Amino acid sequence: MDGRPVLVATEYEDATADLVIAELNRRGVPVLRFDPGRDFPDRVGLSACTGPRGWQGKLSVGERAAALAEARALYHRRPSPYTHPREGEQAARFAAQENRRGLGGVLGALPDCLYLSHPQAIARGEYKPAQLAEAVRVGLHVPRTLITNEPAEAQAFTAEQPTLYKPLHAGPYDVGGEPAGIWAAPVKPHEIDDSLRRCAHLFQAQVEKTSDIRAVAVGEEVFCARISAPPGVVDWRAEYTSLEYESVGCPAELRRALLRFLDAFGLNYGAFDFAVAPDGSWWFLECNPNGQWAWLEAAADLPLTRAIADLLEKGK
Repeated sequence: MDGRPVLVATEYEDATADLVIAELNRRGVPVLRFDPGRDFPDRVGLSACTGPRGWQGKLSVGERAAALAEARALYHRRPSPYTHPREGEQAARFAAQENRRGLGGVLGALPDCLYLSHPQAIARGEYKPAQLAEAVRVGLHVPRTLITNEPAEAQAFTAEQPTLYKPLHAGPYDVGGEPAGIWAAPVKPHEIDDSLRRCAHLFQAQVEKTSDIRAVAVGEEVFCARISAPPGVVDWRAEYTSLEYESVGCPAELRRALLRFLDAFGLNYGAFDFAVAPDGSWWFLECNPNGQWAWLEAAADLPLTRAIADLLEKGK
């Protein structure tokens, strides 16, 4: 039996990672789960030394340990940011950065390790301007897009066609202490004023659509679900309770384009969003290089847990 472990880096409460870990356990694949940002250095021990095959040593979590040189895969799910709350402010910042570059640096340089996906590749892949440029390069349909902090440019762009505003990064946001989402929304020229100058904004020509597609690529496999929302809904994420799902096939040419897209960023996973136009064409909207998928597995009967476990078990 192959005793090489799979490392799973994620936050404590992660039902998505739980599905994969349970499947790996069922297959007899050793798993070491930890949250590097939260657990290190209190619960996680690191001892790494350079050797002829790269970093050697061990990573320990409580009473369990894994040899770094034997890690077959790292599933970089959703670990917490590196912090060090016990120190003073300046010392905490220093310690957190040392932890990120020390533990995080070693985890990102393991020999013979498959990454799902590499943390640095995920970070690169989150930049929407790079995504849109690469989508054009691999031959996908991409709506006309403007990124600007100039009010006059935005007003002219939105006057030319129906336009959506979309955040460049879907980070945490709250209103009155309550979590809130910033969804894609229509915008008119008269709604744009000088406050636009405060930061970069993304405006995109609105695609007339009949439905949406979420395409989940895992390694060389691509699984697609059609998402149907009530009439008038622009961003389906704002209407989770009113959605209908259907498993659909991925056209061969589009599958090849998605794999070329992932390869350009060095990714082994991507959750792609498309708008389906009345003529049946798929228009690329964005790719989340570490997007959620567990809800879609049940809703559209897609074997995503199996596909991810297969990739992690196989390793590099």
